[in-house]
Amino acid sequence: MSSFKDCALAFRLSAIDRLPEPSSPYAAKGTLVHRALQLLMFEHDPGARTPAAARDALERAIPDVLDDPSLADLDLSPAERAELVADAGVLLDNYFTLEDPNAVRVLGTELFLSVRIGTLHLRGIIDRLELDEDGELVITDYKTGRAPSEAYEQARLGGVHFYAFLCEAVLGRRPSRVQLLHLREPVAISTSPSEQSIRGLRQQTIAVWSAVERACELEDFRPKPGRLCGSCAFHPYCPAVGGDLALLAAPGVVTT
Repeated sequence: MSSFKDCALAFRLSAIDRLPEPSSPYAAKGTLVHRALQLLMFEHDPGARTPAAARDALERAIPDVLDDPSLADLDLSPAERAELVADAGVLLDNYFTLEDPNAVRVLGTELFLSVRIGTLHLRGIIDRLELDEDGELVITDYKTGRAPSEAYEQARLGGVHFYAFLCEAVLGRRPSRVQLLHLREPVAISTSPSEQSIRGLRQQTIAVWSAVERACELEDFRPKPGRLCGSCAFHPYCPAVGGDLALLAAPGVVTT
């Protein structure tokens, strides 16, 4: 939803043409921290979720993530790899200042949920689903980048509301709370989804999907120049920055 609204052309090139994008060390670090927290929370019983256990989980996660063939284009030097791992360790240490993991009643980690709404197939992966002290569902999402400013805070929470929407559609229960744990600062941001917010998100999702279907029918995916252009990998194909969509038909360009 957000990628289509940010730039319809980038959405098309990524989600429809599926052009490859270069691996990012920031994304790799995020995946590494997520994997370490998954191992910590799901493989250790309450009382055993300690900083030492987290560091051990990080060491176990390193080959799973950084040696994955899909990240081969990162081509990290030994020093760069060590720096990335060290910073991931700092983020894990920061996690323990936000909550006591031994008090968390985990139901699932990296939980895949999917539902169909008409012609739309919605899918999402919840970092952590748990029960609070009242037996209510709570969704937790880990963030390894900088926390957003107040102007963008609600937009970031919108993604977690989406997980609440999926949770209610699949499990039949609306979570009582959704929270973002920003490990860099560290700071926690939480909100309580309501029937109105879930209904609004459903309506917005259907509207965006209708716009995607119209764009496909008309083959009309227009670029939207803005602040995200600097980090976009599709400049060679984007007419807004001098690129040419005709290059999609060039030999060697792989689409699926």
